[in-house]
Amino acid sequence: MNDELTFQNPQPTRSDALKNRALILDTAKRLFAEQGIDAITMTDLQLAAGVGKGTLYRHFKTKIEISEALLDEDQRRLQTRTFEHMRLGHAPGENLRWFVREVLDFVDRNAALLCAGQSVVESLQHPAHWWWRQTIQGLLTQINPPADLDYLTDMLYTMLEVHTVYYLRQVRGYSLERIGDGMTAVLDQITS
Repeated sequence: MNDELTFQNPQPTRSDALKNRALILDTAKRLFAEQGIDAITMTDLQLAAGVGKGTLYRHFKTKIEISEALLDEDQRRLQTRTFEHMRLGHAPGENLRWFVREVLDFVDRNAALLCAGQSVVESLQHPAHWWWRQTIQGLLTQINPPADLDYLTDMLYTMLEVHTVYYLRQVRGYSLERIGDGMTAVLDQITS
């Protein structure tokens, strides 16, 4: 038996359960976008989705779990796009600039979900986001490894953290395009 495979639920999920989960996530995505995560209760979500409380709580115990499920879906799409882009044979510097822009868009698009229940440190240590750091470091290594690769990687990685992007967008009033252009300029300086 393969030790790497762990089955938490050996029985297949019923199709109606999958439909209910998708309905709950779609409803949550819409309500969170319209009213904000903090304004929505689990009861609001249950009523808007038209499911019973038992159905809701079988799938998700908290709004944090729902937020993580919504993020997971979008993160998987980002990873798929990234692998497809990397296979096209672009130069490492181009791949790095492209990847930073994609992550910046992801962070901006999911800001409310990323902030839900997480501090800056928790956000930066999240396994899905740690993949961003690893990708940045791998691309920097392909370009021209700087003397302190770890520090440069961490500097770029933390610039993509949701609270940093939120500060730049909401407090400083920068457009997403300006932030992206600024990050590209920094990358160009670093990698030239």
